[in-house]
Amino acid sequence: MKLSQFKFKLPDELIAQRPSENRDECRLMVLDGKTGEITHRIFKDIIEYFDEGDVMVFNDTKVFPARLYGNKEKTGARIEVFLLRELNMENKFWDVLVEPARKIRIGNKLYFGEDDSMVAEVIDNTTARGRTLRFLYDGPHDEFKEMLYSLGQTPLPEYVTREVEEWDEERYQCIFAKNEGAVMAPAAGLHFSRELMKRLEIKGVERGFLTLHSGQGNFKEIDVEDLTKHRMDSEEMFVDEKLVDMVNKAKDDNKNVCAVGTSVLRAIATAVCMNGHLMTYEGWTNKFIFPPYDFTVCNSMVSNFHMPYSTMLMMVAAFGGYEKVMKAYEVAVKEKYQFGAYGDAMLVLR
Repeated sequence: MKLSQFKFKLPDELIAQRPSENRDECRLMVLDGKTGEITHRIFKDIIEYFDEGDVMVFNDTKVFPARLYGNKEKTGARIEVFLLRELNMENKFWDVLVEPARKIRIGNKLYFGEDDSMVAEVIDNTTARGRTLRFLYDGPHDEFKEMLYSLGQTPLPEYVTREVEEWDEERYQCIFAKNEGAVMAPAAGLHFSRELMKRLEIKGVERGFLTLHSGQGNFKEIDVEDLTKHRMDSEEMFVDEKLVDMVNKAKDDNKNVCAVGTSVLRAIATAVCMNGHLMTYEGWTNKFIFPPYDFTVCNSMVSNFHMPYSTMLMMVAAFGGYEKVMKAYEVAVKEKYQFGAYGDAMLVLR
């Protein structure tokens, strides 16, 4: 597959700037991967496609307030710092992106907060835009993290062009989010309300959780036409024995196993055995999935509508079939579905 095969015209007005009023009342497109048939529903209708013993797998990663704004020493230049991951708790080292990168050098100090209450020093240049910062703070680590996060904002995707608002902290987070570490919300999970989760439970649909800390690399532009030459950034993930037992039993019983989001689909594809079953996994994944790809565990998935050329679109196309998914995206544009993390959803059945 070539990068250019994932181009489509997406009008700006179809990129969602706000979520639906209620989590489970966005629009839902249902794509039958066998026939290509498309049905238009409301998200909470998803319950009609699952039965007792089926399993939905969610990503319980938790987004932290990763976007900070500080000022450079002496010049006072405004610098955006995007926290990626904590490298060393004891020394308070963080892997970050900075913008504008050209203004930041090793040894520079950055000041954060109205009273410059938090100071960081640049100790390493790792990539063209990346840096390693050491935060200069003498208090306990919990106190430091609380203070650091109080200075940060919810890291909305760049295609959300409005200012961050207070309610973003709640809505750009899944209701089941538990394990902190993501800078990008697993968007398909944002549509599940407490009421919908309870209705699924009453119906006998089982829910399992894995953790994949979705990173900024998901938004990195692909700069090669030949997709085999693209390299994904690594992301930390965890699949425990409880989920493995649940998924493998469902698979052996010929039940539906649904990946809620591309991050779940990628994690399961990383942790699959040679016999097509799931295995426990703790580590990192840089798996890049694009058509054609043989999925052996999941037979349905939930996804939002993604941007042109994005790795998430490629993964959905690999799962549902390139021609069928790209046709569905044409229909989505025509029918004015909302795209992006705060947009509408798609259920792909195989």
